[in-house]
Amino acid sequence: MKEVELLAPAGSFEKAKIAFLYGADAVYCGTSSLSLRTRADMKDDDLVNTIKYAHSQGKKVYVTLNIFAWDEKYEEIIEMAKKLEELKPDGIIAADGGVIDVLKQYAPSVAINVSTQANIVSLHACNFWYKNGAKRMIMAREMNKEQLRYIMENKPDDMEIEIFVHGAICFAYSGRCFLSDFLSCRSANLGDCAQSCRWSYNLYAEEKNNPGEFMPIEENEYGTSIFSSKDLCLIREIPEIIEMGVDSLKIEGRLKTEYYVASIVNVYRNAIDDYKKDPEYYDAEKYLKEIEKIKTRGLTTFYFNDRKNTDIQEYSGKQYNEQYQFGAKVVEYKEEKSIIEVRNRLQIGDTMEIIVPHQLEPVEFKIEKLWDVDTDKEIEFVNPGVKGQQAKILLPIKCGRDWIIRRKK
Repeated sequence: MKEVELLAPAGSFEKAKIAFLYGADAVYCGTSSLSLRTRADMKDDDLVNTIKYAHSQGKKVYVTLNIFAWDEKYEEIIEMAKKLEELKPDGIIAADGGVIDVLKQYAPSVAINVSTQANIVSLHACNFWYKNGAKRMIMAREMNKEQLRYIMENKPDDMEIEIFVHGAICFAYSGRCFLSDFLSCRSANLGDCAQSCRWSYNLYAEEKNNPGEFMPIEENEYGTSIFSSKDLCLIREIPEIIEMGVDSLKIEGRLKTEYYVASIVNVYRNAIDDYKKDPEYYDAEKYLKEIEKIKTRGLTTFYFNDRKNTDIQEYSGKQYNEQYQFGAKVVEYKEEKSIIEVRNRLQIGDTMEIIVPHQLEPVEFKIEKLWDVDTDKEIEFVNPGVKGQQAKILLPIKCGRDWIIRRKK
């Protein structure tokens, strides 16, 4: 069975380390000004540290330069290309032909991965970019499995194929959206998307014989999210995808929390490893059970199985989880009093789950004791307060640094 890469988002150096801890083979990241996530907390120094750390762990890093750039951006792009030639990431993700041309000139030793923003949906398009120096094709989410299988069976042997298997889907074709630019002057194609498709809108109907009389059309009291999609989830399709020979399975979410990254990466890591060990008894339902604890929207397979699938939209605009939330992150384990970084209010009696790396089933426990991190006095509760707020807690198992703990609501 061909090895498959599990590729995770890294909106910061810390998130990259969490992704690797929970089983990612590689991460993708980029500095804010030249990737499609200007709000991701990844500065140049963080990028350097991420690449160095990943390579020390035998992991990979792909750097995103996937904006559609105006001419005035190219001086910065050239400088970044020169820097990446020195840093030697495992690939650079780009979509703009001009940017790719610059990369070939100024970062010739780094592989080019063509972004999903390039809307690659055919073998012909794959071959075009391959002939123009690209190594890996990141396929558009809009493809179905028959189209993908055809490409896998007919592509050059050394061409790599990457697909998204989990995360947010853009209302626009492969993310090429102008809705945010029109409504808030923030261009998605320059990395500053306001996620206007996720907003709730008020709609009105006007009866033609009574002009000026508007009747509200509402999903609920907040309006309706007519452009918002559910999140992609291909956990049931993992066996088919692996058998096709796809090189990399990608999780979306550079702006998601460390909790989300750890949880989703851990699920897909276990799913991939379990299938490789025992293909005959792959049980998608047990992975879905965990995903249900993590998801913030409804789930869809989009067009992967059926081009006519209409179970795609999330009219309620739901962007929260009703069951669980990020509770804490382990800073230091001690048998009696472990130190944790608090992410949500915790109190005696709360039901918690420790997400153990490379283990699907979390370890559940109730908070029996809490201590103030400075005074060592017993406390009944702790609020997250300032960034980095810590507390001491009794943990039921030995935990490693940065292990994630979630709280049941």
